[in-house]
Amino acid sequence: MDMWNGQIAIVTGGSSGLGAASAIALAERGIRLAIFDINEEAGKAKAAALDGMFCKVDVADPSSVMAGIDAVVAKMGIPRILVNCAGIGPIGKTVSRGKPHDPEVFANGIRINLIGTFNCASQVAARTVGSDPLDEDGARGVIVNTASVAAFDGQIGQIAYAASKGGIVGMTLPMARDLADKGIRVCTIAPGLFLTPLLEALPQDVQDSLGEQVPFPSRLGQADEYSSLVCHILDNKMLNAEVIRLDGGIRMAPR
Repeated sequence: MDMWNGQIAIVTGGSSGLGAASAIALAERGIRLAIFDINEEAGKAKAAALDGMFCKVDVADPSSVMAGIDAVVAKMGIPRILVNCAGIGPIGKTVSRGKPHDPEVFANGIRINLIGTFNCASQVAARTVGSDPLDEDGARGVIVNTASVAAFDGQIGQIAYAASKGGIVGMTLPMARDLADKGIRVCTIAPGLFLTPLLEALPQDVQDSLGEQVPFPSRLGQADEYSSLVCHILDNKMLNAEVIRLDGGIRMAPR
């Protein structure tokens, strides 16, 4: 029997891309869903399609996160699963044409990607610890964060993005250690080149060229390949404090 069936999951950035794929995969397992997103129209539509609830949440704002979690607890109960997919991809060099990187662009990338991930993880975990164990090991919940191969292979122009994703990688072990005695596991997925809305907007020949850079399989990753790993992390109880590259073996070139 699937111990997660009937439990509650929050997916941030769940209206599209990796978040939407994760929401679909979880719903197919009988997990009850709450989608956090700033895109109200798309978020409501996705939640309705999956018989879940939607909360308009700015993950970078702790009070917005708290309000969203309060709404989930009031309507559905205590969340056991968090999948953090909300994020942005700021672009800019450390110095470009003699000018320094826009500090607000850099700070915003850190706020949304890194601090937003932390806000949701910390606040959801604070609710999950008050729930009853689900198995003989004392498991109470799982947090899956999303980094990127840019955390390890940041390219030219990715200084803010790589820093934010590197921070998520760095949080993984201490967060897992902090929550170990509370029965909450923490893992991070670091995707490579995936066919998300950002890449879908590129011309097909550019998509094909990017896919050819992946050693094997030589193509862009599919969102359901990400969501299948999310589900495996739920199921494999020994996966904890781990950062998993999901990238087809790619190591990104400088540009």
